[in-house]
Amino acid sequence: MPNAVEAPAPVPAVPAQTGGTNHQRRALLAMVGVALLLNYVETMIIPGIPVIQRDFSTTESLVSWVTSAFLIVGSAVSPLFGKLGDSYGKKRMFLLALVFYIAGVGAAGFSNSIYFLITARAVQGIGFAIVPLALAIIAETFPKERIAVAQGVVSATFAIGTALGLIIGSYIVQDLGWQWAFHTAFVASVVLFVVVARFLPSGHPGSRLKVGYETVVMLMAGVSLMLLYLTEAPYVGWTDAYNLAALAAGAVLTVSFFVAESRKSNPLIPLRLLRIRNVLIANLTGILSGWGMFMLFFAVIYYTEDKVPPAPTGLGLDVISAGLTIAPATVVMLVCGPGLGRVVSKYGPKPAMIIGGLVAIAGFALFVFNRSTTTGVMLDAAVSMVGAVGIIIPIVNMVTVSLPSETVATGLGFNTMLRNMGGAIGPVVATTIMTSYALTLQTPTGLLSFPTAAAFDYVFYLGIALMVAALALALAARNYVFKR
Repeated sequence: MPNAVEAPAPVPAVPAQTGGTNHQRRALLAMVGVALLLNYVETMIIPGIPVIQRDFSTTESLVSWVTSAFLIVGSAVSPLFGKLGDSYGKKRMFLLALVFYIAGVGAAGFSNSIYFLITARAVQGIGFAIVPLALAIIAETFPKERIAVAQGVVSATFAIGTALGLIIGSYIVQDLGWQWAFHTAFVASVVLFVVVARFLPSGHPGSRLKVGYETVVMLMAGVSLMLLYLTEAPYVGWTDAYNLAALAAGAVLTVSFFVAESRKSNPLIPLRLLRIRNVLIANLTGILSGWGMFMLFFAVIYYTEDKVPPAPTGLGLDVISAGLTIAPATVVMLVCGPGLGRVVSKYGPKPAMIIGGLVAIAGFALFVFNRSTTTGVMLDAAVSMVGAVGIIIPIVNMVTVSLPSETVATGLGFNTMLRNMGGAIGPVVATTIMTSYALTLQTPTGLLSFPTAAAFDYVFYLGIALMVAALALALAARNYVFKR
């Protein structure tokens, strides 16, 4: 690949008439609000899943779709909304996605059946497209040498949203009911819409290039079917005929998308751009990091609440205590995120990725040897989360500055989709490992299966392997530094 293609593409600086720093500050505050809201809402419903299952007298498999519907739809629509943002203006598409989010979260709180709730969550998933659009708005607003710091602030704020969701969500579900988790989120979503509509500048109007919806539908359907397979596999089996049919259909549609895109004059994202070294590395690393971190998060939540009588495998904490154990790690992310953004700005993404990979490896390794106490788990989680941020911030920046400015939102949407696909794989693999290495015991309520200590060890060993692979990709990245 020639150097001219590999070099970072120019990212438009802030127009003089927008007010410079004040314009940037308003955009950053608006995007910070988005990050807080999204992770608060998506984390706070986790403590409510068992309660929802009891209230609707449904199965574990069906109630899992309360989270899966959001993830699958959100992953599928992110590239589409990214392309629409590049074509018709990022603020306009951001507000449209936020409308879907408000509608979904508002309806969810009044659900009278599990199917209505799942449908509402699917509508809410369309609103997940605000994530790549928010990062693209940052790229459009800030000069290229400051993009990484601003994106670091936004990425770190996701951590605070997670902490608030784990803590506040647990209390809301326990004292008021899971419906109020959605009611409070609805009010916050409406306030955020008003703030963004009022204070966020319009930005670039877009290229006005026509969007080819037929191939986008192929990609959305293909990704949805493959995620459907991953989501259902722990419950119906990896070799279930209907589930394998969904996987095969999804793979065919996804391959068909790439074939059709290669023949279009205005593709969703030019495939040659996906072959740019840093874009390719960022996308592959996104899958690995999403897989590893979601697998870790799932296993740690399970571990902190798990206790096998008479010999405890986990810590045996209640839901609130488990959330409080992990919450400090998210605060560490808030502190480290902007700092890692500065590392990217000053030294380039490659050193930051290497640091992130090494720290993530250390975090997974700590979970193997140092998890017998609440304090130990707090430390392990903090180290792991810093490693995660150290990987995510540089790969987002690599996509942002390596693509032409007119395709940045699309590229970020594609990267978000891949990270979510990795995130969908993580809990499935963790569940499979914990089921394969389980101990069945007679309890007062009947026979129950519990993951053994070896099950958690294997999850963390696999996490180390994934982070080693991410580190190898980091070593292959092409570094760049912006002159000030």
